[in-house]
Amino acid sequence: MNPKNFLIVAIDGGAASGKSSTSRALSARFNLLHVDTGSFYRALTAELLRAGVSPADQVAVEAALGRITLGTRLEGRSALMEVGGRVVPEAEIRGREVNAHVSHFAAVPAVRAFLLAYQRGQAGFARDRGFRGLVMEGRDIGSVIFPQADHRFFLHADPEERARRRAREGGQDSIAERDRLDSSRQAAPLACPPGAVAVDTTFNTLDEVVETIARPITAALSA
Repeated sequence: MNPKNFLIVAIDGGAASGKSSTSRALSARFNLLHVDTGSFYRALTAELLRAGVSPADQVAVEAALGRITLGTRLEGRSALMEVGGRVVPEAEIRGREVNAHVSHFAAVPAVRAFLLAYQRGQAGFARDRGFRGLVMEGRDIGSVIFPQADHRFFLHADPEERARRRAREGGQDSIAERDRLDSSRQAAPLACPPGAVAVDTTFNTLDEVVETIARPITAALSA
């Protein structure tokens, strides 16, 4: 799927499993575009809520999606999604209202279909801007977005430890509820993709997790 000189790394996992910190570190080490698809769903959720749409009203969701245009803005090594020409502020996409609704909107098939091509298009965005490849984090990257990625990893950790991490970050969402919703949805449920490398981050430092994942990538690049 990819030219030999372009690398795609998929990082999946539940909330507060270490996806973002690990992905950013890999981005810096290997000159990869960092793509946080969770922020895409959060930004889209914020926009749909601004439009007064409920995730339970799929007709209204589809109509609202038809009026939304997406773009990409590069900030450092990270791809930020523009919704209608603007990047939704971090404070808004991490706020209580978006936290309460993002998993519900993410379970709507029309929402996932709307973002599918956009997410895959980040590979072209990375190539055009001279990156060595991209590292994309989310919940269905290795199973749906890039099932043929060069490297696929699934991060997991004890729910209590993840709840402590989220609390230290100032997060307001419930880890247990997010897990329940993300794992039980019919469209692309959260699960370790067959063939992906599972990494338990419960008792490991960030550096240890990064080294575990970087090792096979380095070996492949050196081969």
